[in-house]
Amino acid sequence: MYVCMNILLLGSGGREHAFAWKITQSPLCEKLFVATGNAGTAQIAENVPIKPTDFPALASFCREKNIQMLVVGNEEPLVAGIWDFFKQQKDLTHIHLIAPSKEGARLEGSKNFAKQLMFEYQIPTASYHSFGVEDFEKAITYIYNHSLPIVLKADGLAAGKGVLICPTYSQAEKALKEMLLDKKFGKASEKIVIEQFLEGTELSVFVLTDGKNYKILPEAKDYKRIGEKDTGLNTGGMGAVSPVPFADTAFMQKVEQKIIIPTLQALQKKNIAYVGFLFIGLMKVGNEPYVIEFNCRMGDPETQVVLPRIENDLVELLLATATQKLDTIELKIKPETAVTTIVVSAGYPETYEIGKEIKHLEKVENALIFHAGTKLENNQLLTNGGRVMAFTVLAKTLPEAIEKSQKAAESVFFENKYFRRDIGKDLF
Repeated sequence: MYVCMNILLLGSGGREHAFAWKITQSPLCEKLFVATGNAGTAQIAENVPIKPTDFPALASFCREKNIQMLVVGNEEPLVAGIWDFFKQQKDLTHIHLIAPSKEGARLEGSKNFAKQLMFEYQIPTASYHSFGVEDFEKAITYIYNHSLPIVLKADGLAAGKGVLICPTYSQAEKALKEMLLDKKFGKASEKIVIEQFLEGTELSVFVLTDGKNYKILPEAKDYKRIGEKDTGLNTGGMGAVSPVPFADTAFMQKVEQKIIIPTLQALQKKNIAYVGFLFIGLMKVGNEPYVIEFNCRMGDPETQVVLPRIENDLVELLLATATQKLDTIELKIKPETAVTTIVVSAGYPETYEIGKEIKHLEKVENALIFHAGTKLENNQLLTNGGRVMAFTVLAKTLPEAIEKSQKAAESVFFENKYFRRDIGKDLF
């Protein structure tokens, strides 16, 4: 039998509150620390004021608190190489790291790297071409010879906002100039991937792998646009649903055979250490799956509907992942439908205000409340981000889960709050 562990979780969003909620249910968790956390994680764990990218400070904290498991929620520390840093600390090699290596995290950190890997191993994805600032004129020519609409992606991390779908050539040219020449996304847009637009329906598939074995977690569909009926600017995500009705058994078998297995085999063939979560953003075109993007961690807000559907002890699952024993675990999934609705600050994803008092949480019934952009100040719960909270409901049917999640989102109050009222309704 495993002994209880002190666990450190990195991140501060709704995804991390969902992880903290699930981790603290485990008898294997002695104490959970979250760096940096939010007002929600503070209720069930101990928040630590250390940035997830401050590796020396994290290492010192792990020594001080005898941390035995480190779970990385957000992408920045993964892409910056937290796995490699901790592997170099000879006195910390006992820590169970749930994180891919820096090279593995390039699947998310570089769209160009991910595209090259997919083409090399014949993993279905849209056709593409990459351009740097020195190739600006070539990129313009490429755009005007491309079919519409055109997809432009910043090569690096851009907080979920580095993908633009341009319906006209003039918009594509303007976007290219802003990204490459004006450095709209900083270092992330020093290189641009221009790719074919795929017509279909999006979904997210999540895999937990120990580097050899893998488990396919519940799939989800998230809603990225700020406006109802998928209009307006891209956000970090306005809501999510799991399971996805159109991802039937036959389709998911195609995903496993054509995408999951070849991707994990490619990583192994390239000797890339990859332990942890692989998030595959997919487009269902007809009945065929195509990869839109890879992420090297769980999604937000998808985590808020995926974790509540997993019956297993999460810490036991993660321990099996860290010790390459994932094949000994039977993954158990609840049959219910989960829906989460995100409540955001007015103005998000552009300029928004913070510091608004959040009231009436006690009126929320039969819903899981996951904090994202919140803080506690002078015993007041205040908004502290664009996406403020997620309200997740498990129910027997999709309409029931939608209705209850929406009701929960309606119940809470803060000045100028906003949420989408159509999450999941396109799936009827």
